[in-house]
Amino acid sequence: MKRCAWARNSELDAGYHDKEWGVVSREDRHLFEMLVLEGAEAGLSWTTILKKRNSYRKAYYGFDPEKVARFTRLSVVRLLNDPGIVRNRLKVDASIQNARAFLAVQDEYGSFSSFIWGFVGGEPVINRRVSLRDIPAAAAESGNMSKALKKRGFRFVGPTICYAYMQSVGMVNDHEVSCFRYRELAWPCARLDTGLQTGQSSTRVARRLNTDKTCQHALVTRSGIISPADSMTG
Repeated sequence: MKRCAWARNSELDAGYHDKEWGVVSREDRHLFEMLVLEGAEAGLSWTTILKKRNSYRKAYYGFDPEKVARFTRLSVVRLLNDPGIVRNRLKVDASIQNARAFLAVQDEYGSFSSFIWGFVGGEPVINRRVSLRDIPAAAAESGNMSKALKKRGFRFVGPTICYAYMQSVGMVNDHEVSCFRYRELAWPCARLDTGLQTGQSSTRVARRLNTDKTCQHALVTRSGIISPADSMTG
């Protein structure tokens, strides 16, 4: 069973890779959790954050954005004295501000999910990454997301962090094509366009099957989303 190269370093990395990375998430509390954790990772390794994840869940009350938004100065002191999390004042302050901004987005859009998934047209993007070096640090979509989030008061949401976030919540499938999870996440909803060269790692190759009413995928290109009917004829 072959995994993506980055997930072969430890059992912790492998477990996260096998069960969570790239899996579509539209549940707001989980989306908030990953927003906090991806921001905390800045300048660190994801393995470090995974080791601290349970401590984060306890310190942030299960990543309930309403509770985090009400954190006070005493809460900040508590967090900065918690050895189980990343004790960086800027990151702690950002997590609380982001909770407040998160709630504002929920009020406006009904859910944070509705807002954030709009940056990929509401559906996952299936890439074809041959190796780790084919995966970019950022993309046009993550740049647009970053700008929009910053305008709404979010912090620690640069294009690179946003792209990592997109990968973590399944907005993009950046598993290497040889990884066992690649096809598990792309199928049965997505049909790979086998006419494309494997090396075209930046090409979006997921197609919606007209016969599958539950399918969540569409063929996506840099210029936008092609309708299912167009994708079948093109």
